[in-house]
Amino acid sequence: MSSKSDHARWIDCSAVRRYSFREDHPFHPIRLALTEELLEDCGALGPADKLAPTADGAAEAVEAIHRADYIETARALSEAAPAVSYQDLAEQFGLEEDGDTPYFPGMHDAALAVVQGSLTAAEAVMSGATRHALHLGGGLHHAFRERGAGFCVYNDAACAISWIHRKYDAKVLYIDTDVHHGDGVQWSFYTEPDIFTYSIHETGKFLFPGSGFAHERGEGGGYGACLNIPVEPYTEDESWLESFESGLAQVMRAFKPDVVVSQHGCDAHALDPLAHVHCSMRIYREMPRLIHRLAHEHTDGRWIALGGGGYEHWHVVPRAWSLLWLEMSDHPLLASIDASPDGGPLPASWPRLSSPSRPADLPRTWLDDTSLWAPMPRRTEITAKNREIAALAMQHLG
Repeated sequence: MSSKSDHARWIDCSAVRRYSFREDHPFHPIRLALTEELLEDCGALGPADKLAPTADGAAEAVEAIHRADYIETARALSEAAPAVSYQDLAEQFGLEEDGDTPYFPGMHDAALAVVQGSLTAAEAVMSGATRHALHLGGGLHHAFRERGAGFCVYNDAACAISWIHRKYDAKVLYIDTDVHHGDGVQWSFYTEPDIFTYSIHETGKFLFPGSGFAHERGEGGGYGACLNIPVEPYTEDESWLESFESGLAQVMRAFKPDVVVSQHGCDAHALDPLAHVHCSMRIYREMPRLIHRLAHEHTDGRWIALGGGGYEHWHVVPRAWSLLWLEMSDHPLLASIDASPDGGPLPASWPRLSSPSRPADLPRTWLDDTSLWAPMPRRTEITAKNREIAALAMQHLG
Protein backbone atom coordinates (compact mmCIF):
# COMPACT_ATOMS: atom_id res chain seq x y z
CA MET A 1 0.00 0.00 0.00
CA SER A 2 1.39 3.44 -0.92
CA SER A 3 1.88 6.08 1.73
CA LYS A 4 0.41 9.57 1.63
CA SER A 5 3.80 10.96 0.61
CA ASP A 6 3.86 8.57 -2.36
CA HIS A 7 0.44 9.86 -3.41
CA ALA A 8 1.31 13.59 -3.17
CA ARG A 9 4.58 15.38 -2.67
CA TRP A 10 5.26 18.89 -1.39
CA ILE A 11 8.20 20.60 -3.09
CA ASP A 12 10.33 22.34 -0.49
CA CYS A 13 10.23 26.13 -0.99
CA SER A 14 13.17 27.17 1.22
CA ALA A 15 15.30 28.39 -1.69
CA VAL A 16 12.34 30.15 -3.30
CA ARG A 17 11.98 32.48 -0.33
CA ARG A 18 14.96 34.37 -1.76
CA TYR A 19 12.59 35.53 -4.50
CA SER A 20 11.67 38.76 -2.74
CA PHE A 21 11.58 42.22 -4.27
CA ARG A 22 11.41 44.41 -1.16
CA GLU A 23 9.76 44.33 2.24
CA ASP A 24 6.71 46.39 1.22
CA HIS A 25 6.16 44.62 -2.12
CA PRO A 26 2.80 42.78 -2.39
CA PHE A 27 4.48 39.62 -3.71
CA HIS A 28 6.09 38.59 -0.43
CA PRO A 29 7.45 35.16 0.62
CA ILE A 30 5.77 35.45 4.03
CA ARG A 31 2.82 33.74 2.31
CA LEU A 32 4.83 30.54 1.99
CA ALA A 33 5.94 30.55 5.63
CA LEU A 34 2.43 31.15 6.93
CA THR A 35 1.03 28.32 4.80
CA GLU A 36 3.65 25.83 5.95
CA GLU A 37 3.04 26.81 9.57
CA LEU A 38 -0.71 26.27 9.22
CA LEU A 39 -0.29 22.82 7.69
CA GLU A 40 2.33 21.80 10.23
CA ASP A 41 0.14 22.96 13.11
CA CYS A 42 -2.77 20.82 11.97
CA GLY A 43 -0.55 17.78 11.39
CA ALA A 44 -0.96 17.78 7.61
CA LEU A 45 2.63 18.42 6.53
CA GLY A 46 5.76 16.68 7.73
CA PRO A 47 9.26 15.75 6.53
CA ALA A 48 8.01 12.61 4.77
CA ASP A 49 5.78 14.72 2.51
CA LYS A 50 8.55 17.04 1.33
CA LEU A 51 10.75 16.67 -1.69
CA ALA A 52 13.87 18.79 -2.12
CA PRO A 53 14.23 20.48 -5.52
CA THR A 54 16.71 18.30 -7.40
CA ALA A 55 15.74 18.65 -11.05
CA ASP A 56 18.63 19.43 -13.36
CA GLY A 57 18.20 21.63 -16.37
CA ALA A 58 16.57 24.75 -14.92
CA ALA A 59 18.85 27.01 -16.97
CA GLU A 60 18.10 25.08 -20.15
CA ALA A 61 14.39 25.17 -19.40
CA VAL A 62 14.54 28.95 -19.03
CA GLU A 63 16.44 29.23 -22.31
CA ALA A 64 13.68 27.25 -24.05
CA ILE A 65 11.11 29.88 -23.04
CA HIS A 66 12.96 33.20 -22.68
CA ARG A 67 15.04 35.18 -25.14
CA ALA A 68 18.81 35.12 -24.63
CA ASP A 69 19.18 38.90 -24.32
CA TYR A 70 16.50 39.01 -21.64
CA ILE A 71 18.20 36.27 -19.62
CA GLU A 72 21.55 38.02 -19.96
CA THR A 73 20.05 41.30 -18.72
CA ALA A 74 18.25 39.62 -15.81
CA ARG A 75 21.50 37.94 -14.78
CA ALA A 76 23.43 41.20 -14.98
CA LEU A 77 20.80 43.11 -13.00
CA SER A 78 21.09 40.49 -10.26
CA GLU A 79 24.55 41.70 -9.28
CA ALA A 80 24.92 43.67 -6.07
CA ALA A 81 25.95 46.70 -8.15
CA PRO A 82 24.68 46.24 -11.73
CA ALA A 83 26.55 47.99 -14.51
CA VAL A 84 24.94 51.25 -15.58
CA SER A 85 24.58 49.92 -19.13
CA TYR A 86 22.27 47.17 -17.84
CA GLN A 87 20.40 49.51 -15.50
CA ASP A 88 19.57 51.55 -18.58
CA LEU A 89 18.03 48.42 -20.16
CA ALA A 90 15.92 47.49 -17.14
CA GLU A 91 12.76 49.26 -18.31
CA GLN A 92 13.00 47.73 -21.78
CA PHE A 93 12.99 44.27 -20.22
CA GLY A 94 10.25 44.95 -17.66
CA LEU A 95 12.58 45.01 -14.66
CA GLU A 96 12.73 48.72 -13.89
CA GLU A 97 13.68 49.64 -10.34
CA ASP A 98 10.43 51.47 -9.59
CA GLY A 99 8.14 49.10 -11.51
CA ASP A 100 6.00 46.10 -10.56
CA THR A 101 8.88 43.67 -11.15
CA PRO A 102 11.99 45.52 -9.92
CA TYR A 103 15.40 43.90 -10.20
CA PHE A 104 17.08 42.90 -6.93
CA PRO A 105 20.38 41.31 -5.85
CA GLY A 106 20.36 37.56 -6.46
CA MET A 107 17.27 37.78 -8.66
CA HIS A 108 18.51 35.43 -11.40
CA ASP A 109 19.42 32.62 -9.01
CA ALA A 110 16.21 33.06 -7.02
CA ALA A 111 14.12 32.91 -10.20
CA LEU A 112 16.05 29.83 -11.33
CA ALA A 113 15.21 28.22 -7.98
CA VAL A 114 11.52 28.80 -8.74
CA VAL A 115 11.93 27.04 -12.09
CA GLN A 116 13.88 24.20 -10.50
CA GLY A 117 11.07 23.60 -7.99
CA SER A 118 8.47 23.40 -10.74
CA LEU A 119 10.63 21.06 -12.81
CA THR A 120 11.09 18.84 -9.75
CA ALA A 121 7.32 18.68 -9.32
CA ALA A 122 6.90 17.85 -13.00
CA GLU A 123 9.52 15.10 -12.95
CA ALA A 124 8.09 13.55 -9.78
CA VAL A 125 4.69 13.19 -11.46
CA MET A 126 5.78 12.30 -14.98
CA SER A 127 8.27 9.67 -13.77
CA GLY A 128 5.52 7.99 -11.75
CA ALA A 129 7.18 8.66 -8.39
CA THR A 130 3.97 10.33 -7.21
CA ARG A 131 0.49 11.05 -8.55
CA HIS A 132 0.38 14.69 -7.46
CA ALA A 133 3.03 17.30 -6.68
CA LEU A 134 2.64 20.83 -5.30
CA HIS A 135 5.15 23.65 -5.72
CA LEU A 136 3.67 26.72 -4.07
CA GLY A 137 6.77 28.75 -4.87
CA GLY A 138 5.92 28.50 -8.57
CA GLY A 139 3.17 29.87 -10.77
CA LEU A 140 4.93 32.99 -12.12
CA HIS A 141 2.65 33.11 -15.13
CA HIS A 142 3.08 36.70 -16.37
CA ALA A 143 6.70 36.58 -17.57
CA PHE A 144 7.05 36.82 -21.35
CA ARG A 145 9.69 35.51 -23.70
CA GLU A 146 11.38 38.90 -23.86
CA ARG A 147 10.50 40.60 -20.56
CA GLY A 148 9.39 40.27 -16.98
CA ALA A 149 5.94 41.42 -15.90
CA GLY A 150 3.44 41.24 -13.06
CA PHE A 151 5.98 40.26 -10.35
CA CYS A 152 7.31 37.44 -12.58
CA VAL A 153 10.91 37.21 -13.81
CA TYR A 154 11.05 33.72 -15.38
CA ASN A 155 7.88 31.87 -16.30
CA ASP A 156 8.35 28.63 -14.38
CA ALA A 157 4.92 27.34 -15.43
CA ALA A 158 5.76 27.68 -19.12
CA CYS A 159 9.24 26.23 -18.51
CA ALA A 160 7.78 23.14 -16.81
CA ILE A 161 5.08 22.66 -19.45
CA SER A 162 7.59 22.96 -22.29
CA TRP A 163 9.91 20.53 -20.52
CA ILE A 164 7.12 17.96 -20.01
CA HIS A 165 6.08 18.22 -23.64
CA ARG A 166 9.63 17.82 -24.94
CA LYS A 167 10.77 15.04 -22.62
CA TYR A 168 7.59 12.98 -22.40
CA ASP A 169 5.78 13.95 -25.62
CA ALA A 170 2.74 14.53 -23.42
CA LYS A 171 -0.40 16.56 -24.02
CA VAL A 172 -0.57 19.13 -21.24
CA LEU A 173 -3.64 20.91 -19.91
CA TYR A 174 -2.72 24.12 -18.10
CA ILE A 175 -5.41 25.43 -15.72
CA ASP A 176 -4.98 28.97 -14.38
CA THR A 177 -7.26 30.06 -11.52
CA ASP A 178 -5.47 33.30 -10.63
CA VAL A 179 -7.72 36.37 -10.76
CA HIS A 180 -5.27 37.80 -13.34
CA HIS A 181 -5.19 36.24 -16.81
CA GLY A 182 -2.40 33.70 -17.34
CA ASP A 183 -1.05 35.68 -20.26
CA GLY A 184 2.60 34.64 -20.31
CA VAL A 185 1.74 30.95 -20.45
CA GLN A 186 -0.99 31.46 -23.04
CA TRP A 187 1.22 33.37 -25.46
CA SER A 188 4.08 30.87 -24.99
CA PHE A 189 1.92 28.11 -26.48
CA TYR A 190 -0.63 30.00 -28.57
CA THR A 191 0.18 28.04 -31.74
CA GLU A 192 0.82 24.67 -30.06
CA PRO A 193 -1.97 22.09 -30.49
CA ASP A 194 -0.76 19.70 -27.77
CA ILE A 195 -0.73 22.27 -24.95
CA PHE A 196 -4.13 23.59 -23.90
CA THR A 197 -4.28 26.77 -21.81
CA TYR A 198 -7.43 27.37 -19.76
CA SER A 199 -7.73 30.51 -17.65
CA ILE A 200 -10.57 31.82 -15.48
CA HIS A 201 -9.95 35.38 -14.32
CA GLU A 202 -11.43 38.82 -13.85
CA THR A 203 -12.10 40.38 -17.23
CA GLY A 204 -9.21 42.28 -18.74
CA LYS A 205 -11.58 45.20 -19.36
CA PHE A 206 -10.82 46.31 -15.81
CA LEU A 207 -7.79 44.37 -14.54
CA PHE A 208 -4.13 43.72 -15.38
CA PRO A 209 -2.91 42.40 -17.76
CA GLY A 210 -5.79 43.51 -20.00
CA SER A 211 -6.04 40.25 -21.96
CA GLY A 212 -7.76 36.87 -21.70
CA PHE A 213 -10.91 37.60 -23.67
CA ALA A 214 -13.28 34.95 -25.05
CA HIS A 215 -12.09 35.47 -28.63
CA GLU A 216 -8.50 34.47 -27.73
CA ARG A 217 -8.60 30.83 -28.85
CA GLY A 218 -5.14 30.10 -30.24
CA GLU A 219 -3.70 30.52 -33.71
CA GLY A 220 -2.64 28.24 -36.54
CA GLY A 221 -2.28 24.65 -35.40
CA GLY A 222 -3.06 25.80 -31.87
CA TYR A 223 -6.47 27.22 -32.71
CA GLY A 224 -8.97 25.74 -30.29
CA ALA A 225 -6.31 24.85 -27.69
CA CYS A 226 -6.98 27.97 -25.65
CA LEU A 227 -10.00 28.85 -23.55
CA ASN A 228 -10.51 31.99 -21.52
CA ILE A 229 -13.37 32.51 -19.07
CA PRO A 230 -13.30 36.20 -18.09
CA VAL A 231 -15.70 36.93 -15.23
CA GLU A 232 -17.19 40.23 -14.20
CA PRO A 233 -16.00 42.32 -11.25
CA TYR A 234 -17.85 41.38 -8.05
CA THR A 235 -18.52 37.85 -9.22
CA GLU A 236 -19.40 35.67 -6.21
CA ASP A 237 -18.91 31.99 -5.40
CA GLU A 238 -21.88 30.46 -7.21
CA SER A 239 -21.25 32.17 -10.52
CA TRP A 240 -17.46 31.66 -10.34
CA LEU A 241 -17.82 27.95 -9.65
CA GLU A 242 -20.47 27.53 -12.36
CA SER A 243 -18.21 29.21 -14.93
CA PHE A 244 -15.15 27.24 -13.83
CA GLU A 245 -16.74 23.82 -13.74
CA SER A 246 -18.64 23.96 -17.03
CA GLY A 247 -15.58 25.12 -18.94
CA LEU A 248 -13.12 22.71 -17.39
CA ALA A 249 -15.29 19.62 -17.80
CA GLN A 250 -15.71 20.38 -21.51
CA VAL A 251 -11.98 20.95 -21.97
CA MET A 252 -11.12 17.63 -20.33
CA ARG A 253 -13.50 15.73 -22.57
CA ALA A 254 -12.47 17.49 -25.77
CA PHE A 255 -8.70 17.75 -25.29
CA LYS A 256 -7.94 14.44 -23.51
CA PRO A 257 -4.76 15.57 -21.74
CA ASP A 258 -2.03 13.29 -20.40
CA VAL A 259 -1.28 15.56 -17.43
CA VAL A 260 -2.70 18.62 -15.68
CA VAL A 261 -0.56 21.58 -14.62
CA SER A 262 -2.58 24.03 -12.54
CA GLN A 263 -1.79 27.50 -11.21
CA HIS A 264 -3.42 28.47 -7.92
CA GLY A 265 -3.26 32.19 -7.42
CA CYS A 266 -5.77 32.92 -4.65
CA ASP A 267 -6.54 36.56 -5.39
CA ALA A 268 -10.17 36.12 -6.48
CA HIS A 269 -11.10 36.37 -2.80
CA ALA A 270 -13.17 39.36 -1.72
CA LEU A 271 -10.42 40.52 0.66
CA ASP A 272 -7.66 40.60 -1.94
CA PRO A 273 -6.46 44.20 -2.42
CA LEU A 274 -5.44 43.92 -6.09
CA ALA A 275 -8.67 42.76 -7.78
CA HIS A 276 -12.45 43.12 -7.69
CA VAL A 277 -13.87 39.58 -7.66
CA HIS A 278 -15.92 38.88 -4.54
CA CYS A 279 -15.48 35.17 -3.83
CA SER A 280 -15.01 33.48 -0.46
CA MET A 281 -12.81 30.64 0.74
CA ARG A 282 -15.44 28.26 -0.62
CA ILE A 283 -14.00 28.36 -4.16
CA TYR A 284 -10.60 27.37 -2.79
CA ARG A 285 -12.18 24.27 -1.29
CA GLU A 286 -14.29 23.34 -4.32
CA MET A 287 -11.87 24.19 -7.13
CA PRO A 288 -9.06 21.76 -6.19
CA ARG A 289 -11.66 19.08 -5.44
CA LEU A 290 -12.92 19.36 -9.03
CA ILE A 291 -9.43 19.35 -10.56
CA HIS A 292 -8.52 16.34 -8.42
CA ARG A 293 -11.55 14.36 -9.56
CA LEU A 294 -11.11 15.21 -13.22
CA ALA A 295 -7.40 14.39 -13.10
CA HIS A 296 -8.19 10.89 -11.88
CA GLU A 297 -10.88 10.52 -14.52
CA HIS A 298 -8.81 11.76 -17.47
CA THR A 299 -5.03 11.71 -16.73
CA ASP A 300 -4.60 8.71 -14.42
CA GLY A 301 -4.23 11.22 -11.60
CA ARG A 302 -1.21 13.08 -13.03
CA TRP A 303 -1.50 16.54 -11.50
CA ILE A 304 1.17 19.19 -10.94
CA ALA A 305 0.02 22.25 -8.98
CA LEU A 306 1.81 25.58 -8.64
CA GLY A 307 1.24 28.67 -6.49
CA GLY A 308 0.76 32.13 -7.95
CA GLY A 309 -0.79 35.40 -6.84
CA GLY A 310 -2.64 36.23 -3.65
CA TYR A 311 -1.97 39.42 -1.74
CA GLU A 312 -3.98 39.10 1.46
CA HIS A 313 -1.11 37.31 3.15
CA TRP A 314 -2.69 36.52 6.52
CA HIS A 315 -6.43 36.09 5.99
CA VAL A 316 -6.57 34.37 2.59
CA VAL A 317 -3.42 32.79 1.15
CA PRO A 318 -2.51 30.36 3.98
CA ARG A 319 -6.02 28.94 4.18
CA ALA A 320 -6.48 28.69 0.40
CA TRP A 321 -3.14 27.01 -0.24
CA SER A 322 -3.58 24.71 2.74
CA LEU A 323 -6.95 23.57 1.39
CA LEU A 324 -5.21 22.78 -1.91
CA TRP A 325 -2.62 20.58 -0.18
CA LEU A 326 -5.25 18.88 1.97
CA GLU A 327 -7.14 17.96 -1.21
CA MET A 328 -4.06 16.78 -3.10
CA SER A 329 -2.95 14.62 -0.18
CA ASP A 330 -6.44 13.27 0.62
CA HIS A 331 -6.03 14.39 4.21
CA PRO A 332 -8.73 13.19 6.65
CA LEU A 333 -9.11 16.74 7.99
CA LEU A 334 -11.19 17.49 4.90
CA ALA A 335 -14.08 15.46 6.28
CA SER A 336 -14.47 17.74 9.28
CA ILE A 337 -13.99 20.85 7.15
CA ASP A 338 -16.77 19.72 4.82
CA ALA A 339 -19.06 18.86 7.72
CA SER A 340 -19.10 22.38 9.16
CA PRO A 341 -20.61 25.52 7.58
CA ASP A 342 -17.51 27.52 8.49
CA GLY A 343 -15.11 24.60 7.99
CA GLY A 344 -14.33 24.30 11.67
CA PRO A 345 -11.56 25.95 13.68
CA LEU A 346 -8.01 26.59 12.59
CA PRO A 347 -5.29 25.37 14.97
CA ALA A 348 -5.16 27.67 18.00
CA SER A 349 -1.36 27.75 17.74
CA TRP A 350 -1.41 29.33 14.28
CA PRO A 351 0.17 31.64 13.32
CA ARG A 352 3.42 31.36 15.23
CA LEU A 353 5.24 33.77 12.93
CA SER A 354 5.99 37.17 14.40
CA SER A 355 5.97 40.05 11.97
CA PRO A 356 5.33 43.81 12.03
CA SER A 357 2.66 43.19 9.39
CA ARG A 358 0.70 40.75 11.56
CA PRO A 359 -2.89 42.04 11.88
CA ALA A 360 -4.80 42.12 15.14
CA ASP A 361 -7.72 40.21 13.65
CA LEU A 362 -6.88 36.82 12.18
CA PRO A 363 -9.10 34.14 10.62
CA ARG A 364 -10.11 31.45 13.11
CA THR A 365 -12.04 29.10 10.80
CA TRP A 366 -11.16 27.36 7.55
CA LEU A 367 -14.03 28.91 5.58
CA ASP A 368 -15.72 32.31 5.61
CA ASP A 369 -19.12 33.04 7.11
CA THR A 370 -20.53 34.83 4.07
CA SER A 371 -23.84 35.47 5.84
CA LEU A 372 -22.03 38.40 7.44
CA TRP A 373 -21.08 39.84 4.04
CA ALA A 374 -23.20 42.42 2.25
CA PRO A 375 -24.61 40.83 -0.94
CA MET A 376 -23.56 42.29 -4.25
CA PRO A 377 -26.38 44.51 -5.58
CA ARG A 378 -25.93 43.39 -9.23
CA ARG A 379 -25.71 39.65 -8.52
CA THR A 380 -28.36 38.67 -11.10
CA GLU A 381 -26.85 40.80 -13.86
CA ILE A 382 -23.31 39.62 -13.09
CA THR A 383 -24.36 35.97 -13.18
CA ALA A 384 -26.17 36.43 -16.50
CA LYS A 385 -23.17 38.19 -18.05
CA ASN A 386 -20.79 35.46 -16.88
CA ARG A 387 -23.02 32.79 -18.42
CA GLU A 388 -23.18 34.68 -21.70
CA ILE A 389 -19.40 35.09 -21.91
CA ALA A 390 -18.70 31.49 -20.89
CA ALA A 391 -21.06 30.18 -23.57
CA LEU A 392 -19.37 32.38 -26.17
CA ALA A 393 -15.91 31.24 -25.08
CA MET A 394 -16.81 27.55 -25.23
CA GLN A 395 -18.46 27.58 -28.67
CA HIS A 396 -15.37 26.21 -30.36
CA LEU A 397 -15.09 23.19 -28.05
CA GLY A 398 -18.01 21.43 -29.72
